[in-house]
Amino acid sequence: MDKLERITLGAGCFWCIEAVFKRMNGVVDVCSGFSGGHVINPSYKEVCRQTTGHAEVIQLSFDPKIISVQEILEVFWSIHDPTTLNRQGNDIGTHYRSAVFYHNENQRLIAEEYKLQLDQSGVFKNSIVTEITEWQNFYPAENYHSDYFDLNGEEPYCRFVIRPKVEKFEKTYAEKLRKK
Repeated sequence: MDKLERITLGAGCFWCIEAVFKRMNGVVDVCSGFSGGHVINPSYKEVCRQTTGHAEVIQLSFDPKIISVQEILEVFWSIHDPTTLNRQGNDIGTHYRSAVFYHNENQRLIAEEYKLQLDQSGVFKNSIVTEITEWQNFYPAENYHSDYFDLNGEEPYCRFVIRPKVEKFEKTYAEKLRKK
C-alpha cells in the first residue's frame, strides 16, 4: 500500500454505511464521525440537535490500486436514497443528509460526473440531492459508535435497517467483498 486515499461520505446513519464499507475490498479503514459543520469536535448529542451543521459521515481510507473512487461512489449511491433531502427512512434531520465531501479535485470531478449520469439515466424517480462539497473537517464520533453493527447486530435498528443494506451490498457486489 504505497499511497492511500481518503473520502468522506454521508448517507444517513453512519452505522449503516460503516457496516457496508468495512466489508469492501481495498478499504483499509472506516471511521464514523461528523463533517461539514462549524462546531469543533461536536458530540453525537450536539449533532443530533441539528445546531452544528455537521452530517453523520464515514471517513474511509482506501487503496486506489485495489478500489477506485468510481467504485466507492457506485456503492455509496446504491446503498441509500440520494433523492431524499435530509432523510433516510425514519432517520430525519440535516445530520442525515446525503453528502460527498471530496478530498481532491479528481474526487470532485468523478462525483459530479457520476451524479449527473445517474440523474440523466432515470435510475431514480426523483433528482439526486446529494451535496458534493470540499472536505473541510472531520471529527470522529464517540467510541461506542465504532463497529456498531458488528457489536450490536441483534438490536432492532441493526436487524431492520442496517442488515438489509449489508445483505444488499454482499449480494449485489460480491466481487467487491473483502477477503476473509
